[in-house]
Amino acid sequence: MSKTYRQYKFKFYLNMNHFITNNGVNGEVHPHTWEIIINVISDSDKMTPFATIERKMEEIMGQYQDKLLNDCEPFDTLTPTVENAARYFFRLIQDNIIQDGWILLMLELSETPTRSYIINSLFDEEDIWEEWYEEITEKNVGQYGDFDHFNFPK
Repeated sequence: MSKTYRQYKFKFYLNMNHFITNNGVNGEVHPHTWEIIINVISDSDKMTPFATIERKMEEIMGQYQDKLLNDCEPFDTLTPTVENAARYFFRLIQDNIIQDGWILLMLELSETPTRSYIINSLFDEEDIWEEWYEEITEKNVGQYGDFDHFNFPK
């Protein structure tokens, strides 16, 4: 029987600017309203006031509100792509909420409504590919042909 987890989902918005440097040339500074969605679980079965995690997130992420991300650590030396920002914010948020009994399961960071990067702590990416390949692809080889030419990770 699978284990059931009760999750809380929160959405936060940050107005931040950034630019990307290519071949030593700084691109144009441009704004985004970054959407941050987090799924968390609590170590308590009791009702958890939403305001607790909301205040904590405001404290953690408030330092980036209305800023040029390139001027903020670690993005003063790390390229502020959505992928790098998501990885950094995932660790920053987890390190700050775990002491209050929260575990960050998933973070989705969007710099536009159509572009998101997601980090999910429940799955090991290599296990997903291996399971997908072995459990799904190999079962369908006869039905859909040989999949080896797609070079999927094994």
